[in-house]
Amino acid sequence: MTLNLRVAIVGAGPAGIYAGNILRRQVDEAGGQVAIDLFESLPAPYGLIRYGVAPDHPRIKGIVNSLHEMLDEGTIRLIGNVEVGRDVTVDELHERYDAVIFATGALKDAPLDIPGIDLPGSYGAADFVAWYDGHPDVSREWPLEAESIAVIGNGNVALDVARVLAKHPADLLSTDIPANVHEGLLASPVTDVHVFGRRGPSQVKFTPIELRELGEVPDVDVIVYDEDFARAEGDEHAAHLLATNNQVKVMTRTLNGWRKPADWQPTASRRLHLHFFHSPVEVLGTDRVEGVRFERTRPVGDGSVAGTGEFVDVPVQAVYRAVGYASSPVAGVPFDERARVIPNAGGRVTDAAGAPVPGVYATGWIKRGPVGLIGHTKGDALETITNLVADATSGALAAPVVEAADGGEVLELLEARGIRYTTWNGWLALDAHERGLGEAFEGPVTRERVKVVPRDEQVALSRDGALIAG
Repeated sequence: MTLNLRVAIVGAGPAGIYAGNILRRQVDEAGGQVAIDLFESLPAPYGLIRYGVAPDHPRIKGIVNSLHEMLDEGTIRLIGNVEVGRDVTVDELHERYDAVIFATGALKDAPLDIPGIDLPGSYGAADFVAWYDGHPDVSREWPLEAESIAVIGNGNVALDVARVLAKHPADLLSTDIPANVHEGLLASPVTDVHVFGRRGPSQVKFTPIELRELGEVPDVDVIVYDEDFARAEGDEHAAHLLATNNQVKVMTRTLNGWRKPADWQPTASRRLHLHFFHSPVEVLGTDRVEGVRFERTRPVGDGSVAGTGEFVDVPVQAVYRAVGYASSPVAGVPFDERARVIPNAGGRVTDAAGAPVPGVYATGWIKRGPVGLIGHTKGDALETITNLVADATSGALAAPVVEAADGGEVLELLEARGIRYTTWNGWLALDAHERGLGEAFEGPVTRERVKVVPRDEQVALSRDGALIAG
């Protein structure tokens, strides 16, 4: 059977782009043909890389180069500024494509259900990340009024948030942060940022590079506490990790390097504190955040912790919860509200009875939850695409009922509805414009780009640039 497929992928972040590239390659190897449309709700591609990675991570953002090459080949058509479920329905995609793959990621903060978490001055890390990354759908202003800040979480996002809060704005100027973000950070009176984790130093979810970068921030002292390390002594699980896991060895060495003698005094104008064995139980305050109450925990030997009944109050004026991300449902697609994923078996979307939904697939965080690094999405996409191709080969996919040649071209549908979609040529124009802003920047550093934030401006630059290119 010769494959001749039309496939829609919803989400133009790494998961969606990897899926498209793997699909193209597998169909090519089978001697078939595939037309792939990549739908994105934002005007620009790259998802998490553009709007979820801290701006001072050029190493991670370098992944954009490989994603760019995949899209620049021209075998995957980018259709941006289109919200599937609103601008075009899932049923309308089914009418035009053999299969639809959802790669919409996880954009919202996971909840932290403790008293006081909704007080003014309490924020979700995902919202703050979206602000400092210049996401077009969040406010351009952020209330940076606190001198002491608590960040709850022990993962890379918590470190990113803490680092951006503690870092001097001048040291972020060489990145692509928008002007409004730089101005907002300049006004911040912050002196102390505290990062709290429930478990011990050996069970953190950081990566070694992320952790080491904290110690390289100019004029910011990193402070750890001997008492937290003493509490971990005798923990069999921690000892096993230290003996068998190279990452844990490296991070333990880094953390131990930050331990200070009893007579040590801070020398920097800002401080970043790392606390372990602290479980948040309440955000304190009446009209706004005034502190956080924690229960001290202890290791129980299997990697988990138990409460000790000892409580401490830490005075802060702002709290950022970085306890994970959560996905959002797409209208017309099954969704597991508890797990916050699209239910699936190996990427094949399943209904309430557990049966596969023909022609519907998932990949990335919407498939497996917000765990793992960006590189893990490659293996994830490979599983999904292998199953999709197997279904196509076995004849399990229904052919589109509306062919492009018969008026089913999705761009015609969008144009008829007045949807101002963007394209790959449009992104190239927007990309060139942002790089031009960086080149024109007059200041103490060289900037590769300056992000354009407003959605309407991004769309206008993209569509005008695409017309010129065309």
